[in-house]
Amino acid sequence: RDAFRTMIISYLGLVLGYLNKGVLFVIILQTDQIGLINLLISIGLLFSQFASLGVVNTTWKFFPYFRNEDRNNYGFLKLVVIIALIGSVITALLAIIFGDTVTSFYAENSSEFIKYYYWIIPIGVANVFYLLFENYLRGLYKNLFPAFVYEILFRLTITGLLFALYFKTISFEEFLIGNSLSFFIPLLLLLIYLIRLGEIKSLRTKIQVPKRFKSIIVKYGLFSYTNSLGAMVVTTLDIAMIASMIGLSGAGVYSTVIYLTSALQVPYRSIIRVSVPFVSLYWKEKKIKEMNTLYRNVSTMSLIIGGYLFTVVWANRIELFSFLPKEFEAGILVFLFLMIGKLFDMYMGINSMILNTSKKYRVDILFTFVMILLVGILNYLFIPIYGISGAAISTMLALIVYNLLRLIYVWYHYKIHPFQLNQIVIILLIFAVIALGEFTPDVSSNTYLNLFVKSSMVSMAFGIPMLLFRIEPKLNDYLKKFVNRLKPTSQKP
Repeated sequence: RDAFRTMIISYLGLVLGYLNKGVLFVIILQTDQIGLINLLISIGLLFSQFASLGVVNTTWKFFPYFRNEDRNNYGFLKLVVIIALIGSVITALLAIIFGDTVTSFYAENSSEFIKYYYWIIPIGVANVFYLLFENYLRGLYKNLFPAFVYEILFRLTITGLLFALYFKTISFEEFLIGNSLSFFIPLLLLLIYLIRLGEIKSLRTKIQVPKRFKSIIVKYGLFSYTNSLGAMVVTTLDIAMIASMIGLSGAGVYSTVIYLTSALQVPYRSIIRVSVPFVSLYWKEKKIKEMNTLYRNVSTMSLIIGGYLFTVVWANRIELFSFLPKEFEAGILVFLFLMIGKLFDMYMGINSMILNTSKKYRVDILFTFVMILLVGILNYLFIPIYGISGAAISTMLALIVYNLLRLIYVWYHYKIHPFQLNQIVIILLIFAVIALGEFTPDVSSNTYLNLFVKSSMVSMAFGIPMLLFRIEPKLNDYLKKFVNRLKPTSQKP
């Protein structure tokens, strides 16, 4: 239920985000300006991973062990805030000291980035503390407000800035600065929320970490830090290498297409938000059977929802890209390759959460290193040949290899996996609906009518067999309960 509500908020945020990055960015900004904004954000988010010192993952891993309202959670919030402060100061100093070295890679093809380089610092600092507070609230099972703040209010702020730019109330430089500072809005609202919940008093509580936990937390934090940093490097590497090797315009197209594909992962992120605390709890209580059930349920539901979105979006790719400037046509193949990689990542379910909260978490660093190496080498080889599509191919292959390594390792050591027989039927249905979409002709010269007809056909071709043959009974049961809730009380059985 919580995942569903969070998913609704996330989809509303997706609509706002698409309005911002898929429509207003394209209408108001030039392609190189889009690339500049997204490059700053990407490197700013990488800054936040450096600054976190692993404290974000440490929070959702260990908070269940410290949660005790009578003892103010043993000062756990104070501990993680101090670590994040130290990490932010160190990372900011390093960003300043090595600023010239970093910007030298962009002098030839993306020189405008050099002028605004230092705005990565406020973006990074705001993001690391937002993630810290968000994960702390997850541990309290408070998922909805953090999602609302980031997905809705934050994006509405960007929308306001874009309209101000469009009506020439502000300049592009002022928009860039406002966009960077807007990352503090979700952070400040979560801080106020924590105060209202009474959690902020934990900052005045003495930190009480049992001796047996100290070394465990430090070791996990270091490994988690290295691992999450590696994962963020992969996310940033594509845009950074495109900007360096091709230019800001290429980065603008690629980063816009990345956002368009993010629709696929909205359900997955919503489910993950509410699943993570249970994974930690199952490890704590040694409930492997329940963990396996959760693993399979998340995988199956992510495959269904992600597969459906994949078929709808791919069937309408020509119509969707027709709304964008002509230079974005190069992003159609980027769209395909990234969608395949993300869908596979969703299908593997919560394997990353299971591995990173287990006693075998250290091995994930090796898998992350393999992924970074793959992306870096393949980008170096493919970008000069295939352009921005080469970066998308690299990311797709890296995501598939990365998830396969995790899947095999988790199965070998814990004898759990995300697979069920009905998933074979779901995958076959996805391929069948994709084929139907390919052979569906345009019914009109009107783009909107074609979008409606194709989306309707794909939705019926996917949804009717899914529900009629009860391919995933839990989906039918949930929809039945949802419909019953919508009925007036007098009509309910």
